[in-house]
Amino acid sequence: MIMAEAFRLGIAGLGTVGVGVVKNIQQHGDLLAARCGRRVEITTVSARDSSKDRGVDLSAYDWVDNAEDLANSNSIDCVVEMIGGSEGLALNLVRNSLSKGKHVITANKALLAHHGAELAKLAEDNNVSLAYEAAIAGGVPIVKALREGFAGNDVQAVFGILNGTSNYMMTAMRETGRDFDEILKEAQDLGYAEADPSFDVDGDDAGHKLALLAAIAFGTKPDFKSLEMTGIRGVTAVDIAFATELGYKIKLLGIARRVNGKIMQSIQPCLVPENSKIGRVDGVFNAVQVEGDYVGSGLIVGRGAGEGPTASSVMSDVIDLARGINVPTFGIPANDLKDPEWIDQGETVSGYYLRLDVLDQPGVIADVSAVLRDHNVSIESFIQHGRDPDQSVALVMTTHEAKQADIKAACDAIQTLNSVNAEPCLMRIEPLE
Repeated sequence: MIMAEAFRLGIAGLGTVGVGVVKNIQQHGDLLAARCGRRVEITTVSARDSSKDRGVDLSAYDWVDNAEDLANSNSIDCVVEMIGGSEGLALNLVRNSLSKGKHVITANKALLAHHGAELAKLAEDNNVSLAYEAAIAGGVPIVKALREGFAGNDVQAVFGILNGTSNYMMTAMRETGRDFDEILKEAQDLGYAEADPSFDVDGDDAGHKLALLAAIAFGTKPDFKSLEMTGIRGVTAVDIAFATELGYKIKLLGIARRVNGKIMQSIQPCLVPENSKIGRVDGVFNAVQVEGDYVGSGLIVGRGAGEGPTASSVMSDVIDLARGINVPTFGIPANDLKDPEWIDQGETVSGYYLRLDVLDQPGVIADVSAVLRDHNVSIESFIQHGRDPDQSVALVMTTHEAKQADIKAACDAIQTLNSVNAEPCLMRIEPLE
C-alpha cells in the first residue's frame, strides 16, 4: 500500500500540552500512520526559550523563535497553537495561518470564545479547518460528540462540570470539612490551581468553554461577554455541610439551555442531588451532559486537564485532519451562525438554597417568611441547629420553584432586617437525574 504524503505539523508553544503532543507522535508514529493512511510528522516547533530542557528530544525539528513564522512555512500543513491568550501572538498566528491556507488546531478556549465566529469564517473562506477538541474539558471528547455524534438531534441543553480545579475544591471541602482558603492552598500546592487562581475559581475558564458548547449546540455565535458568571469563592464549608444534610452536592455548573425559544446561559455554583450522574463526578474530573430530542440524555466524563488527556484531544483533531475530514467549526457554516437571543435571567425559574446568618431570637423566621411570601417565594424546608441567643446562627431554607428576579429581590429585602447579620447566600438547585 502506497501512503499519501505525510501530514506535517508546526507546533507553537511547548508547555505541558505541547510537549504531550510531541511525545504522542514520537511514541505512536506507526499507529497514527495506520489509522490515518499517512504519517504524521512534526517539522517545526516554536516556544519562548529554545534552551529549556522539556524532557523530550526536539533535535529533529526546525526551531523558529517567532511563532508567527509558522504561518509562512512551506513545510507545514497544520499549525498547532498552544500559546494561549485571547489576543496578541496567539490571535495573530491563528489568523495568519488560516489566511495562508493552513489548518489550525488549538487548545485556546479564550481565543475562540472571543473571536470564534470570525475565525470560523476565515477558515471556511480558505478551505481549511479550525479544530479545538482540546479547548473544552481536556480529555473529554465533547466537541466531536456534540458536533457530530449528536448532530441528528435538536439539542435542548448542554451543561456540566467544566473546570477540574473548582470540582476538586468542592470535593475536598465536602470530604474534609475545611474551608475555601485552606483547600485553595492545597490545590495550588498540588498543581491543580495556579498562583493566581481567579481564572478557575471565578468562572472564566468554565465560561469560555460554555460559550463554545452553546455555539455548537444551538448554532449561534460564541458570546462570552453576555455570560452570567458566579464563581465558588462565596461557597463555605457551612454551605457544603448543609447541602450534604439535604442530600445534595455543590458543583460549579456551566449551563446552556433553551427556555421558551430563547437561550439561558450561566456559570454558577448549584446544588445537585448527590446520587445524580453529575453529582457522582468528583475530584479533578469534568462531565458534560447533552439533552437531545432523539437521544434523550447523554453524559461524557473524563479528566479535564493534564498532559496526557489534553494531548489526546489534540491528537483526535490531528487524525481527523490527516484523514481529510473537514467539519465546520461550530457544526454549521459560519455564515449561518446566528446572534444568540438570550433570555432575561430574572425570568428563569428554579428551586433555591438560601442561607442566612440571623440573630437567634423570637420572630426571625416569621419575618423572613413574610418577606419571601411578599415576593412570591414559597419555602419547601428549613434547618436551624442549636440555639445561641448571644450569637448569630445559620438558618437554611430551600424553596419551591421561583423566578430568579423574585428571590433576588426577596434577598435584598431580607438583608435590611435588623435580625439578619450578613448578605444572604443564594444558590440554584438543579434537580438532575
